Amino acid sequence: MQHQLIRHGQGSRTWSIVLDAGEEVAGCLQAFARAEVLNPAHFTATGSLQDAVLGQLAPGEHDFRRDPLAHRLQIISLAGDVELRDNQPQLRMHAVLGDSNGATFDGYLLEGHADAGLEVIMTEAPVQLHKDYDTDAGLALFKHKENS
Repeated sequence: MQHQLIRHGQGSRTWSIVLDAGEEVAGCLQAFARAEVLNPAHFTATGSLQDAVLGQLAPGEHDFRRDPLAHRLQIISLAGDVELRDNQPQLRMHAVLGDSNGATFDGYLLEGHADAGLEVIMTEAPVQLHKDYDTDAGLALFKHKENS
């Protein structure tokens, strides 16, 4: 994995991250978030995956049904958040993937190995905008200050 800080200012930072073929997406981005001591952040990615495991979450459930896809997939959309839970960065990624037959698959990206040149742009939320973990929802949600 290679990364470069491409913007720093106004309370946030933005990076360009490139994963090499075979690297596991979630593991690499999790390690990056820990190393950079990220505040909550958002990211998007382009490229392709060698394989993937997508998760489907039923309403009211906190465990994913796992759907493995053991073939090359093009990323149509991959967007995610880095949230802080117990001061540790946690990833949440939603993907729409397509195969060479024109089929599409969507869900939470639980696992996936980069094909050559998977590119990610990751931007921290401004310091005044943070998420707090909501145990009822099972994920981190933005918390806005009350207007006085």
